[in-house]
Amino acid sequence: MTDPTQLLSRLFLAAFALSLAIRLWLNWRQIRHVRRHRAAVPAAFAERIALADHQKAADYTVDRAQAGFFAIFTDAALLLALTLGGGLASLATFWQTQSSGLTAGTALIFSLFLLSTVIDLPLAWYRQFVIEARHGFNRMTTSLFLADLGKQCLLALALGLPLTLAVLWLMQAMGEDWWLWVWAFWSAFNLLLLFIYPTWIAPLFNRFNPLPAGETRSRIEALLARCGFQADGLFVMDGSKRSSHGNAYFTGFGRHKRIVFFDTLLERLTPAQIEAVLAHELGHFHCRHVQKRMLLMFTGSLAFLWLLGQLIDAPWFYAGLGATTGEAPPQTALALILFFLALPVFLFPFSPIGSWLSRRDEFAADAFAARHASASALEQALLKLYQDNASTLTPDPLHSLFYDSHPSAGERIAHLRAQKEKTCLPT
Repeated sequence: MTDPTQLLSRLFLAAFALSLAIRLWLNWRQIRHVRRHRAAVPAAFAERIALADHQKAADYTVDRAQAGFFAIFTDAALLLALTLGGGLASLATFWQTQSSGLTAGTALIFSLFLLSTVIDLPLAWYRQFVIEARHGFNRMTTSLFLADLGKQCLLALALGLPLTLAVLWLMQAMGEDWWLWVWAFWSAFNLLLLFIYPTWIAPLFNRFNPLPAGETRSRIEALLARCGFQADGLFVMDGSKRSSHGNAYFTGFGRHKRIVFFDTLLERLTPAQIEAVLAHELGHFHCRHVQKRMLLMFTGSLAFLWLLGQLIDAPWFYAGLGATTGEAPPQTALALILFFLALPVFLFPFSPIGSWLSRRDEFAADAFAARHASASALEQALLKLYQDNASTLTPDPLHSLFYDSHPSAGERIAHLRAQKEKTCLPT
């Protein structure tokens, strides 16, 4: 009979090797493909995208992908060190000797958070102050970078500490059905964040001002009325203090939804193009994409917590992943960390499913925008955003299959052109 400890170790190593090989191969393909098409603008965009802009996007994409190799290797090394290398077990043993119960578990989780933050810091710095600066996107100062880091750490403590304590307490106090209680609490916590983020969290990092009166606001208000959409406010965010990239997004939930535009976006697009971009975002709400994704997330988390509930008392689960300590199972914090460290390794080959679902939703939102605003204006806005954000027009298809939540520029433009003949209809 096969030893379950050895079987899990072998399965984990096989999944780890496969995941690492795929990541490296996809990154290499992306670099090679983008470089191969750098010399000429794709025919579909030749009349509207300058060669210099196309080459800038290619160079930016390649720089980011090359930095990605370091991130891939760093993440892989850290994962092996923590699991089969015994790092997580050593850390758990250390905290067990210093304290016990909820205190030891919380200390273990936050020490890992601190470790990952410190390891990621040099790469985050390099991305911001080397790659983004090299291509003219960085507007962040060193003091702002450090201030953001400090706020993020304090926010992690303010929100993460009560969350961690509550989850660990539920795991210890609720018997065999702890996973159901944890899931209910975690789901409620995430829903609460949707309400408090716009009012209490986002203003810690950015300034939000009401969208001023003018053609843009008039167009947006008419679009909202036409689509029967109620918003809690239209705001402009000072995204330009960190980056020259432009964007727009919805935040909040239910009747407390806010529409937020980066100031950089408003500077670059015409009122008609901004209306079309917003119509695309409204399409996600009209098609209930947000609710569907939340339902999928909550369903997945329920399944994963149930699975952890079946593994938490099994000694081979800890031993097979290199996390055996002197304490007998169940070890709530250790089990939680170990499970969610190992899970992405087994799930990575299935990434194209999530990316495909997301790209399908983008097409549906584009179709909605074409009906309620202007397909031509959205096409022009997309091309402008691709150009200004240096997004490559020639991504590797397989890399996109795994990583890209949005269709490629060529696919989106072709889809929009097919929508141009459709008449705008009320919601």
